[in-house]
Amino acid sequence: MKTIENRTALCKQNDLALQDTIYAVGGKWKMRIFRSICLGNIRFAEIEKSLTGITKRTLSKELKELEVNQLITRKAYPDQPSKAEYKLTSYAKTLIPMINEMVRWGTEHRQMIIKRQKTT
Repeated sequence: MKTIENRTALCKQNDLALQDTIYAVGGKWKMRIFRSICLGNIRFAEIEKSLTGITKRTLSKELKELEVNQLITRKAYPDQPSKAEYKLTSYAKTLIPMINEMVRWGTEHRQMIIKRQKTT
């Protein structure tokens, strides 16, 4: 009986950790924004240009959420028009191996789906 209780407690603990991760990096845009910054797009316009279909409002909201979760920093410059640069925090860089693995998995998954569609 105790084993079942231990598994249940572990499952709840893991579920909470997964939920926190999804909150911090989940959604349609956060990982794509993160990846764009990883690839060297550090200004708002560069990030926006690299992400087809994102609106300025959505990009601004998502950048703020990434900043709140301490995954990026925003450095504002007193220029006119205003200019800001976004960079990954050292904390965020711990996600890079996971993101690279997700890209690898996604590439393989897409190839599998395309292959399956060709055979049916």
